[in-house]
Amino acid sequence: MVPRNLGFLAVLALCILQLSLAISLPQPDNSKPSKARFPDLYEASVIELQDGLDSGLFTSVDLIKAYFARIDEVNLKGPALRAVIETNPSALKHAAALDAERRTTGKRSLLHGIPILLKDNIATIASEGMNTTAGSFSLLGSVVPDEAGVVKLLRAAGAIILGKANLSEFAEFRGDLPSGWSGRGGQCTNAFFPNADPCGSSSGSGVATSIGLTAVSLGSDTDGSITCPTSYNNLAGIKPTLGLTSRAGVIPISEHQDTIGPMVRSVTDAAIVLSIIAGKDPNDNFTLAQPDSVPDYTMALNASALKGRRIGVPRRVFFDGLDASVVAAFGDALEVMTGLGATIVDPADLPSAEEISQSNNETLVLDTDFKIQINAWFQGLIENPTGVRSLTDLIAFNDAHPELEEPVNFTSQSILLASQATDGFTDAYFQALAFDKALGATRGIDAALQGFDLDALVLPGVGFPWTPAALAGYPIVTVPLGFYPDNVTIGSAGPLTIYPAPGVPFGLSFLGTAFSEFELIGFGFAYEQATKTRIKRRAFKDAIPKTQLVDVVGKY
Repeated sequence: MVPRNLGFLAVLALCILQLSLAISLPQPDNSKPSKARFPDLYEASVIELQDGLDSGLFTSVDLIKAYFARIDEVNLKGPALRAVIETNPSALKHAAALDAERRTTGKRSLLHGIPILLKDNIATIASEGMNTTAGSFSLLGSVVPDEAGVVKLLRAAGAIILGKANLSEFAEFRGDLPSGWSGRGGQCTNAFFPNADPCGSSSGSGVATSIGLTAVSLGSDTDGSITCPTSYNNLAGIKPTLGLTSRAGVIPISEHQDTIGPMVRSVTDAAIVLSIIAGKDPNDNFTLAQPDSVPDYTMALNASALKGRRIGVPRRVFFDGLDASVVAAFGDALEVMTGLGATIVDPADLPSAEEISQSNNETLVLDTDFKIQINAWFQGLIENPTGVRSLTDLIAFNDAHPELEEPVNFTSQSILLASQATDGFTDAYFQALAFDKALGATRGIDAALQGFDLDALVLPGVGFPWTPAALAGYPIVTVPLGFYPDNVTIGSAGPLTIYPAPGVPFGLSFLGTAFSEFELIGFGFAYEQATKTRIKRRAFKDAIPKTQLVDVVGKY
């Protein structure tokens, strides 16, 4: 038996030995940033970025510098994706102020200090140093009377406007332009295969977000311009119900179809953003018809949301001409949803499906609305150095500056000319408007939902699944579904891009009735969490920026 005092001395000696060894061994330098401690900006979520900002691991100034560096790597250099038209010269100043506010009074919201890229038809005040041009030189240097309603909400939430994204010029409402091309921005291309079609018109928003040139982007949608680039760029996106988000301060096509929504990398981020940008705006009277309170859409993020729900597949017309790989991936998705507890009703066709594919009523409505509303936009500008003040002036400007406003093999600005030829609010216009609503809603989406007792519809995010919702003014939530196989036959998407192409993504779209975003977000989230499709394939090597937060923190 060892005496008690001897045991104590032995233990004391052992402790002293361990302490001396600890002092003598090299210690980890926690002052140096470790790459493993920072979120990968290719995938970084809003929550991950907020955690890093709250912990002091990095600042919003660091974030802006990192995103600026990433844009510099691949936007005009390297693969020249041309996703961003311009960055915000005031972004670092705003970031520093928001960092200080975080330290003193805390963050305003989950978007506090988070960089957001805006499609270049969403207005910002000229004094900040950015343009609002819809990609057209005709609006370069113009001064808007006020910034967009959604931008005001983002700023109030503490978000930082990172810059302006490229787009199909005038939201693809000029005629004979490649998808993703604008005079100011050039040809935006997909990051998943060289020179692949990014889909328009929110092409730059889609490409930039897909590879982490921004944390969040906003797009606009008249007929597929959020859904399609979300689908082609491996993203989660929401085309909201008409009137859920304000269009005030957005260069218009049609007040009867235009909407603004988030394009992000996860349904969670989409829900966070939509919760902030939704709401009534006295400057957009369509928003006054929405419910009195905006839901917290993050409460819809339920992995069991599909359990017990009835989801319909409107096959007639919408599957015509789809690639076999898309159809196969969609079939697998239906099995996943069944495994998650959903009842799949297949087919659950829209009574108006054939008429939607053949009708020309939408063209008359959009052409008429554009002429009236773009003239009002030009007239409302405080200043426009080009002198363009009407649609007539715009057509003349484009003709006078082919070196700026005509891409390869351009032949005609046919849509602008057709719009100019319209006669305003005629009886034919109002008949077409009413017919569109019937095609998309009462004899379309609502008829299928009610006739088959459904909670939502689901379609591949390629083809034209977005048109019924565009005509009806109804929402779509899109999530990643799959990727074209490496042996797919490469096709042409016009003079400057290709589609399909190996590895290019395609999405899955959930459609519902008016203001059903909450339910659709739940369905999209449940599917997303069960499949994790986005992380199964990355962009091609040269299109992935290398700059990470570790390369910025403490370096400038």
